[in-house]
Amino acid sequence: MKKVLSQIATVSVLASAIAVGLAATAAPAAAKGCIKGAIVGGAAGHMAGHHGVLGAAAGCAIGHHEATKNAKENQNSPPNPQQ
Repeated sequence: MKKVLSQIATVSVLASAIAVGLAATAAPAAAKGCIKGAIVGGAAGHMAGHHGVLGAAAGCAIGHHEATKNAKENQNSPPNPQQ
């Protein structure tokens, strides 16, 4: 029984990784922060009860939000004068 569950978990992780890879190639311009967040969220979700897809979706949303926030901060900061 444990072997079957292990195989199911392995297939789930591989399917999630393939889905993230395909998403990365589909829209790279809109994915700032999403890929990194999805990888971290998927791994965390998988470890927290086999919710890898849910974790990946949440990680993508959070990663994209953080990337957008950082981009706005960098845009508003004045450039450093060269010495």
